[in-house]
Amino acid sequence: MKLDYDKDTDSLYIHLSEASAADSEEVREGIVLDFDSEGALVGIDIQHASRTADIARLIVNHLPVTHFNAA
Repeated sequence: MKLDYDKDTDSLYIHLSEASAADSEEVREGIVLDFDSEGALVGIDIQHASRTADIARLIVNHLPVTHFNAA
């Protein structure tokens, strides 16, 4: 999983897999779910992220992380 924040557009994209999106669905205003060709969820796009979420901090709890890459 990878998080990308674009300050210019104030959007946060959560990559859930490396697969490309083939379809999208806006489930609420400014919240778009991306799906691959098989229908699996591959990403979440959050517009106006700083107004929707506390993007200043990230807390990770109980993930089975074996490798951490701070890119």
